[in-house]
Amino acid sequence: MKPWMVILLIAACILCFFARWGKLVVPTTAQVDTGHPVVVLDAGHGGEDGGAVTASGHRESEINLQIVKKLEYFMALCGVEPVLTRTEDVSLHTPGAEERGERKRSDLDYRVQLVNDTPGAMLISIHQNQYPDPSVRGAQVFYTLGDVGRQWGEYTQQMLQETVDSSNTKKAKQVSEDVYLFSHISCPGLLVECGFLSNGLEASLLLTDGYQTRLSMAITGAYLHQLQMINRASGGI
Repeated sequence: MKPWMVILLIAACILCFFARWGKLVVPTTAQVDTGHPVVVLDAGHGGEDGGAVTASGHRESEINLQIVKKLEYFMALCGVEPVLTRTEDVSLHTPGAEERGERKRSDLDYRVQLVNDTPGAMLISIHQNQYPDPSVRGAQVFYTLGDVGRQWGEYTQQMLQETVDSSNTKKAKQVSEDVYLFSHISCPGLLVECGFLSNGLEASLLLTDGYQTRLSMAITGAYLHQLQMINRASGGI
């Protein structure tokens, strides 16, 4: 298949998410500049903080970044220009941070400041899960307090179940106050745990481009749907 055909196919698949919702409204660059929502894509962990690890030694930080880059690509196809917290597998701490704990806090503080300094921000933070019981699997969404976060989180969970894994029975939940990043931001946000690296089958899927693409398209579709709901609530089309 020719590259332009692949692009058209992907764009058509994303737009199919909205066949039942009527006209799709997405922000142009000019709209973003006038205070409309701006999505911040956060690839969790990075650098020396690799997060969870698969049995084959693949680090969560690398998988998170691969998914975020696919999210960036699919959103760009639909006219959305995201802000990324990181574009490489690196820690975001300040150069002067010496102790590992200090570097971790500095990294999180950088992400918090970037989100809070972005006008109209809506955060999507990508992570992978792990659990002592290796049979546990399935993507799960955690959302910030408030109607926007809850509606967005529940719809994202629905899209992940309908388009990625129909056997997943997990429900979207409010994010815990113990999660530093989400307890310090002042905007709607989602923590998306894309799957369990402690589950061998799911871990192997999460390493593939195809599965990452399905996850990214579902998350992109849910974000575009939420933009449309915000637009309607503010008196737009």
